[in-house]
Amino acid sequence: MLTIQKPEDRQTLKLSIEDMTCASCVRRVEKAIAKVPGVTDAAVNLATEKADVTFAGRPNVAAVADAVREAGYGVSEETLEFPVEGMTCASCIARVEKALKAVPGVIDATANLASEHARVRFLRGAVAFEDLAEAIEKTGYRAIRDTEAAAAPSDEERRAGEIAALRRSLIVAAVLTAPLFVMEMGAHAVPAFGHSIHDTLGMQASRVIQFVLATLVLAGPGLRFFRKGVPSLLRGTPDMNALVVIGTAAAWGFSTVATFAPGLLPGGTANVYFEAAAVIVTLILAGRYLEARAKGRTGEAIRHLAGLRATSARVLKDGEPVDVPLEAVVPGDIVLVRPGEKVAVDGEVTEGRSFVDESMITGEPMPVERKPGDSVTGGTMNTTGSFSFRATRVGADTVLSQIIRMVEDAQAAKLPIQALVDRVTQWFVPAIIAVALVTFGLWYVLGPSPELAHALVAAVAVLIIACPCAMGLATPTSIITGTGRAAELGVLFRQGTALQTLESTDVVAVDKTGTLTLGRPELTEIVPAPGFDRSEVLSLVAAAEVRSEHPIALAIHEAAKAEGLDIPAAEAFEATSGQGISATVSGRRIESGSVGFMAARGLDVAPFEREAERLAAAGASPLYAAIDGKLAALFAVTDPIKPTTNEAIAQLKALGVEVVMITGDNRRTAEAVAATLGIDRVMAEVLPDGKVAAVKSLAEGGRKKVAFVGDGINDAPALAAADTGIAIGTGTDVAIESADIVLMAGDMRGVATGIAISRATMRNIRQNLFWAFGYNVALIPVAAGVLYPAFGILLSPAIAAGAMALSSVFVVSNALRLKRFRPASAVAAQEARA
Repeated sequence: MLTIQKPEDRQTLKLSIEDMTCASCVRRVEKAIAKVPGVTDAAVNLATEKADVTFAGRPNVAAVADAVREAGYGVSEETLEFPVEGMTCASCIARVEKALKAVPGVIDATANLASEHARVRFLRGAVAFEDLAEAIEKTGYRAIRDTEAAAAPSDEERRAGEIAALRRSLIVAAVLTAPLFVMEMGAHAVPAFGHSIHDTLGMQASRVIQFVLATLVLAGPGLRFFRKGVPSLLRGTPDMNALVVIGTAAAWGFSTVATFAPGLLPGGTANVYFEAAAVIVTLILAGRYLEARAKGRTGEAIRHLAGLRATSARVLKDGEPVDVPLEAVVPGDIVLVRPGEKVAVDGEVTEGRSFVDESMITGEPMPVERKPGDSVTGGTMNTTGSFSFRATRVGADTVLSQIIRMVEDAQAAKLPIQALVDRVTQWFVPAIIAVALVTFGLWYVLGPSPELAHALVAAVAVLIIACPCAMGLATPTSIITGTGRAAELGVLFRQGTALQTLESTDVVAVDKTGTLTLGRPELTEIVPAPGFDRSEVLSLVAAAEVRSEHPIALAIHEAAKAEGLDIPAAEAFEATSGQGISATVSGRRIESGSVGFMAARGLDVAPFEREAERLAAAGASPLYAAIDGKLAALFAVTDPIKPTTNEAIAQLKALGVEVVMITGDNRRTAEAVAATLGIDRVMAEVLPDGKVAAVKSLAEGGRKKVAFVGDGINDAPALAAADTGIAIGTGTDVAIESADIVLMAGDMRGVATGIAISRATMRNIRQNLFWAFGYNVALIPVAAGVLYPAFGILLSPAIAAGAMALSSVFVVSNALRLKRFRPASAVAAQEARA
């Protein structure tokens, strides 16, 4: 919980602290909090597990939370995401974020123009949704409240409604603007046409008709700009709508005076610009309509994933199959799946066999057989047979729900490259208004006759041509499209920032077992020492290895079972991580492990040296066994290389990335495997706790960016230590939770795909930013009239409106090109077929 008090100029936060157990914990937390700048007092209560923190000024919640965590204790956080209505440009984003961050208890807040959502991170229990909604509404926008969530339309429905409304407004504006444009611009383009209008209608009647048409455009389709722009001006926080309001109102107001009270204007300046005001509204509406349609396409990946969910399930109730809503399925239910049906939730097959299309998870087009004991994933498609399964994970816990959540998290991220945009947009709109005022003044003082008319045209053009919309869309549209396309290809960015860090990867460090290899080692040979029986040694070692979770232990155990050997019970089991195991079996002491493991127990493996070299040269991993303190046998275990690994390594090399294999295998075995795969650099005999040091050494003091790829529990520290951690989706949950990126299929080609799409997305973002900034840098001076002295060119406000509308459409359309991204494997396959 969090409460705010304000005695004089001080504020006090009351926050919950986790993991405190004694008085020394209290002192450490108090000391840590007291060091935060601005904190004047900190009092921690062990009984209530709360801290009262007093600040001199505005509370720095994030700094306090970080200080508590660095001291080794916890401060619970929550993250809330919700739609925000009314955001139209980068300035809107900056204001929404600023308002949210000012709410006491909020740690961080981001808003996304492309998805029209805000995401807020705050201390658990510290902030109510109403506090956030109120802060947003004070800035002129609207948050969709929790109480409205059920009744409110979905994001897709809201976007469809917005597109429909824009289409209607555009049609009305175009119908009203067309005759106005023809009357005014046609008269300039074809003098005979102008004379005809003047002869039949008269100049004053023509202007009154234009006034009526322009007024209808501004008061009808154009009213949306005034509803948002005028309040933002009154609050002193102008946005893109405010620029449109000022520009169109200036053109319409001047023209109205020139029509009905021309005597108020200097001689020769009573010109009308009604067509400019109407055309500006029409073209900007056209741009926003096209932009809204394009933005809707950026989120297609999420909608596609959500569409994979089943809507109901056939569950056994009292022995009878009953169709129930998906939300009614609970863990433990037995679910029936018929041919052609979707698997409703995650589970384990209990009866029947079938082939299931899992391409939405693995990317592999061929259905895979599922039989009793196998796992199935919700959202996958059953093909031929029928089966039943026991539900294990439902609702938000299913793999598909987790995938959707990962993609949404990545799409909501704000990349480091966005920092420049944020700094610029804070002052962009006020700066444009200032430039327009200066432009007006210079033209009025220094311009040719009629000075006032020229000054008005130039100032309005400056206001209209500026485009913070393109700046605000440049990054999020590319992120949404890029991460969505990556998800379709089986590459999930758990951390959105990884999209930028992965791009600059110099070295990909790869764990061998389960990553380059299938992770299912096979016992291929046993060389017993003189005096030991092969079958007896295998039986005893298999018994000792039963309690080990290492893949090699499983290979030995499976080999013993396949030979029908008796496997007695083991006692006093002990494991040394990454080296070996020991146990007592049938009263005999069994030890099994690496050269180092044996050496530590005083056992010399020299008698097997020649055999070990032979096996290692063939890529097998030598493993030694001792019985009652005597060297008993040499085991050769081979972990087959995944069929796609060679192709993946070639793709990474083609991307200019160095591939390094990190393994606990002895150097000779590791180098043999590396040579087979074309890997030039090997770090062998690395124990699990040495992988972090290995990753850090590859970084060469920060000069190189390192991505680490792994799948096991012992890979988690290295995944976290690397610049980018990439987990194989078929690996352990611990590894996945430690990674920045998850490859849904157990396929190393996903690493190359991830790097390639990261580079393509970042290149796309830079193109968008270059266009957005370059457009404004180049065209604002043109609109101000910088070309007039030399070339007599003065930009029409109508042309400025068209250019502004097209800039946003260009940015979104450019981002949508990422939907056509194809991995190198798909390109190679197409070329092979051609």
